[in-house]
Amino acid sequence: AALLIEVYQRQKRVETPDTGNIEDDLAGFLENLFAHWRDTPSGNIFRSLIAEAQSDETAAAALAEYSKGRRSHTGRMIERAKARGEVAADVDAGIVADLIASFAWRHLLTGRLDEDEAAIRAAVRYLVRGIGQAS
Repeated sequence: AALLIEVYQRQKRVETPDTGNIEDDLAGFLENLFAHWRDTPSGNIFRSLIAEAQSDETAAAALAEYSKGRRSHTGRMIERAKARGEVAADVDAGIVADLIASFAWRHLLTGRLDEDEAAIRAAVRYLVRGIGQAS
């Protein structure tokens, strides 16, 4: 597990956009992540790590530790948006990061890394704007 994480971390880093707009930042991040997983060995490596973590406690612990760092990294996009007034002050950036990661992992684990930009942007829009009826 540690070796898989080390190999995965050696791959090119995924760019985290800072456009000044949270929807553009999150959509750009997901598009970059999907391309990274699709176009490099990283997707297969990370998928293998997730699979190993299901039956190996050491792998699960390594994945959990790695994921904490990624959660914090993704959460910084939300914190920047809070500072700009785009996101409510009481929003937990870590929970939003978990929702983004859930969307990404589902696509990785189901072989759907070719999702088009419109679908990614729709998912981000639902997350940022909510799904309730406008009042």
